[in-house]
Order: sequence, then structure tokens, then C-alpha cells
Amino acid sequence: MRESIHRYFQVGTIQWMSFPAKDPMESLKAIARDDFFDAIEVKGYGSQNEEAKKILAQSRLKVCYGAQPRLLGPKWNPNAIEENERLKAEQTLLEAVEEAEYLGAKGIAFLAGKWQEETKEQAYAQLLKTTRRVCDYAAGKGMMVELEVFDYDMDKAALIGPAPYAARFAADMRTTHNNFGILVDLSHFPTTYETSQFVIRTLRPYITHLHFGNAVVQKGADGYGDLHPRLGYPNSANDTAELVDYLRVLKQEGFFDAEQPCVLSMEVSPRPGEDEEIVLANTKRALKRAWSLLED
Repeated sequence: MRESIHRYFQVGTIQWMSFPAKDPMESLKAIARDDFFDAIEVKGYGSQNEEAKKILAQSRLKVCYGAQPRLLGPKWNPNAIEENERLKAEQTLLEAVEEAEYLGAKGIAFLAGKWQEETKEQAYAQLLKTTRRVCDYAAGKGMMVELEVFDYDMDKAALIGPAPYAARFAADMRTTHNNFGILVDLSHFPTTYETSQFVIRTLRPYITHLHFGNAVVQKGADGYGDLHPRLGYPNSANDTAELVDYLRVLKQEGFFDAEQPCVLSMEVSPRPGEDEEIVLANTKRALKRAWSLLED
């Protein structure tokens, strides 16, 4: 592509994945000072929220809020069959909406919880209940709620899930809420045994947010599961060629929108012994190369 990627996407990174070890304020400043980035995905800063808000306000970055860590840390499940357990997840997502609004985000993203085959449909109904409650609350603030599609049997083992099941859920949600969307991640396509073309075309009407990265799906290999190693990591599924394919399908499906550019965030994390800033630079180089290989 001759035109800049920044014409069609708000390129971002997920702070807590890119800099898992660095002081949050230092890594926030590092991203805010880097004009390659148009967007940042944050998870909240606790007692440092006020300081973070000031930095973000200066930066001109689009702020996105990821509520996934709020659920994964305490293992709360928004589709839990037991109602008190479901309500714990719902409550933290409502709090996430509040925190996101304070930090300047216009929505939150989250993931479904674990499931069992014998109660799958009940879990689906519970997830609809949670998501509709959170969407109701977010709508009152003019905010979006986005569900990220994860693997269903490998690592996170989330209810949502393969693309067709995610499409069913999104269609059900859109019958009642227009502030709901789907977040897809190139990193997760190998873990759901799907391709970019299949996922994006299946979920096309509902996708509002994009991630890209990598995964190792070879059992026994270092980094196996949903750990988001750098592109081209040994025994991994994604590198420049897969990123080119992802971008090509996005172009074919009409996601190159200069008037309302979608967030496209890199989700990479250093493996033990790796340098956070080098891994982030690796990802920028891969994205630039993939973009240069994409046909006009």
C-alpha cells in the first residue's frame, strides 16, 4: 500500500501485554511519546488513575479499555451457571465501565468465561444476561461494549468461542443493543482452527475492533497457548505472511475506512529473557513490512 496505514486504522498496542514488567506510568509515557501509535489499550491503574488520566489527556491517543484482566485474575465468569458467581463478573464489568469513562475510553472489551458441554446453552443465556446488563449501563454513558473472541478448547477455553458461535451471540445481542460489537484477534485464529477469511467474513457485520499478534499451537513447544509471543517466534503460527493475509481480507471486506478508522492493536508480549521494547519494535517492523506488501 502506498498510503499510510494510519489513514485507515488507529494503530495501537495493549499496554499491559507489551510492558508486563515495566512500571505502568513509565510504559504509559513511553507509548504516549511514540507517535507511531494512535491508540492505547489500558486496564486501569488503581491509585495511579488520576496521573494516568493526565498523561492520556495530553497524548491525543484513542483510549480503549480492556476488562479481560478483571475477569481472568480472580477467575470470574460472566456466563457462570451459579447466579451469585455470574453477578460477581457482572459487577466488575460495571465497575470497568466507570473506570474506562474516567480514563477517557468510549467503551470496554471483555471475554466470555469457561463452559462445559452439558450446560453450554445455559451458559450462553447467562452470558446474554450479563452482556445486556453491561450494555444497558454503558449506553447511558454513550459507550460501547465489545466481546473478544477467544479459543474454546486450548487455553482460555472461553464460551465465545469459534466464529459461527460468536456470530450467533452477536446477532442476539444486536436485536436489543446497538452498542455491542465483536473484537477479533489474528492471534486467536490458529487457536480456534480458523482462517482470517473465515473469521472476518463470518463476523463481518459485528466487528468493531481488531487485534493482531501470534500464538504457538504446537503442543509441548515453548509459548504454547494464548501467550502472544512476537511474530515469527519459533514453532508459532503467525508471521508477516499471515499478517498480510489478515490485512488483505480486511481490505476486501471494507474495513479500510478513512472516515471512521477502526482500532488495530498489536498484542504481543515478551517471552522470558526477551526485551519489551525490542519485541514491540519487532512488531512495528512486521506491520510496516506487511503493509508494504499489501496490494493497492
